[in-house]
Amino acid sequence: MTGNTHIIGGLAASLAFAQVTDFEPILLVGAGVVGALIPDICHGGSTIGRKFKVLSKVINALFGHRSFTHSLLFLVLIAILLTSFVDNESIVMGILVGMASHYILDMATKNGIKLLYPLKITVRFPITTRTGGTVEYLVFAVLSLLTVYFGYGVFGNYF
Repeated sequence: MTGNTHIIGGLAASLAFAQVTDFEPILLVGAGVVGALIPDICHGGSTIGRKFKVLSKVINALFGHRSFTHSLLFLVLIAILLTSFVDNESIVMGILVGMASHYILDMATKNGIKLLYPLKITVRFPITTRTGGTVEYLVFAVLSLLTVYFGYGVFGNYF
């Protein structure tokens, strides 16, 4: 999936999560968008990879694309690091929800992800699409509608 689809996916997922939890919604949603971009640090052409070029190249050289940074192991390690160094639970949970949304969206692509890394098993949904294709644009549109729906549910009282 493209960066824009991951951003809107992280936004929709964190807004949905905000509706069923008592976390601070602004922090949760902002962190959800950031978390949705983190797994692609392994790809130099990604939104986050272009910002952190050297780190992206090192991670890609060590692990390749859609392996370690797209795994449950990476998610758990990030959770441990975040809970050790970040005091705000809304930020921690937002990042983790955003990362999970990224994994789910990439499992809908033909290449899938190495969710169980270091096992070399590729995980993908039975029906997949290609990155940047027409189906991805439809997914983006649906996620945009869900963002409005969940956003109204979370922030509707502010207006």
